[in-house]
Amino acid sequence: MPNTKLLEPFSLQDLVLSNRVVMAPLTRGRSDNPAHIATPLTAEYYRQRASAGLIISEGSQVSTMGVGYPNTPGIYTRVQTFAWQQVTNAVHKEGGKIFLQLWHVGRLSHPDFLSGNLPWAPSALEIDYMARTEQGQKKAPTPHEMTIDEVKMVIMEFKWAAANAMKAGFDGVEIHASNGYLIHQFIAPCSNVREDEYGGSFENRSRFLLEIIDEMKEVMPESRIGVRLNPSYHDVHNMVITKDTIPTFDYLIDKLNDYNLAYLHLSEPGRRAANAEFAEKNIAKRYRPVYKGNLMINRGFTFETANMVIEDGDADLVAFGVPFISNPDLVNRFRNNLPLTEADSSTYYSTGSKGYTDYPNAD
Repeated sequence: MPNTKLLEPFSLQDLVLSNRVVMAPLTRGRSDNPAHIATPLTAEYYRQRASAGLIISEGSQVSTMGVGYPNTPGIYTRVQTFAWQQVTNAVHKEGGKIFLQLWHVGRLSHPDFLSGNLPWAPSALEIDYMARTEQGQKKAPTPHEMTIDEVKMVIMEFKWAAANAMKAGFDGVEIHASNGYLIHQFIAPCSNVREDEYGGSFENRSRFLLEIIDEMKEVMPESRIGVRLNPSYHDVHNMVITKDTIPTFDYLIDKLNDYNLAYLHLSEPGRRAANAEFAEKNIAKRYRPVYKGNLMINRGFTFETANMVIEDGDADLVAFGVPFISNPDLVNRFRNNLPLTEADSSTYYSTGSKGYTDYPNAD
């Protein structure tokens, strides 16, 4: 096949990947148990997709306050850490590599998940958001503005979660600083109006993420830490792009060059950002010259466009989300030019094996 650079091996720092195809993090809601643990079904799901050069797991909350959706797994207790070992063992037996995505939803939670407490956020701003709870959609309340001590505590929770991920056998972790969740809420001027050292300037709004990295690298190799950002995330989860949004990310992404990270994972803008006044329309091209490390890009790529972005030098790795849901053998289908199976969206966030582990490989 012409231009198959996507399928070539790639060295992610000291970790050799069999190809440049990455399975993007996908919340699937299958940890339907009181302990919020991964199950044997979870292990089978990831095992089936281990031919990806790298798997990034679904978002896993770093604390009880980080929960914001039903049936999502955690990485803050001993039993959760132990349960993830069945997943990492299954992937490694197939020759795969897997990172755990570390997650805190911040203000996008609801008291139903938090023993009646208000969700935490950088600022106590009212939001127009319906949280998806076990009892259906409910209006998210105005969140609690985190104190400095609470900010420091959450930074340490990310550190402890990273240490647990290493104990569970993951090859690394990805910090979820995207899509309107807590770290993104600190970065974005639309959600952070603090007047202390975590608000105001580009430097201050970036501080929360950078201090998380500083703490995490004490318990794991810096070269096994990835960061996910979405600079042009607009009109979703109450995030709005302002004139200061892209300059903030320009500053932050340049600062990430001070670290020896595994990769920076960026998302191209969604359709809601297409006409936003201050949105950057081509994320890979803007930040490839800025970021000097390994750059991963995602959103809506095909085999052909993924090869193109790598051939053009605008990215090193491409992450695929929905195609991996219904095509566990996606890499093989790319390699042999086989048609892709369409995903059943009604089973994205359900329970059980239907729409999860029952998609067949191609003949």
